[in-house]
Amino acid sequence: MTLKPIATNEAPAAIGPYSQAVQFGNLLFTSGQIPLNLDGVVVEGGIEEQTHQVFRNLEAVLSHAGSSFQQVIKATVFIKDMNQFGKVNEIYASYFREHKPARSTVEVARLPKDVLVEIELIATIVVE
Repeated sequence: MTLKPIATNEAPAAIGPYSQAVQFGNLLFTSGQIPLNLDGVVVEGGIEEQTHQVFRNLEAVLSHAGSSFQQVIKATVFIKDMNQFGKVNEIYASYFREHKPARSTVEVARLPKDVLVEIELIATIVVE
């Protein structure tokens, strides 16, 4: 099996030497998404607005690769302030609904562009 880079114009371009996601067989590994709009600018607002933007970006990458939130196996959430976890968790739950993938959440000192949240996913896809 080989690695297949995934790239879509429906999510912000990578801001470094990496892919938005990589497919390996029927697995999809997304890079961490931060709350950038399509122009590469951090969205205005607080943790709620930033978390929704991260999920919009992830949804675009998943969809382009033939996957969805319902096919996510594992999520890793990086958050600047664990005191905001409740808000992030509520938004997270709204995207996954009844589906409950494995998850790790880590408070970090700093994220790229000084954003408040970053999320990466591992999901399955249907291989044609």
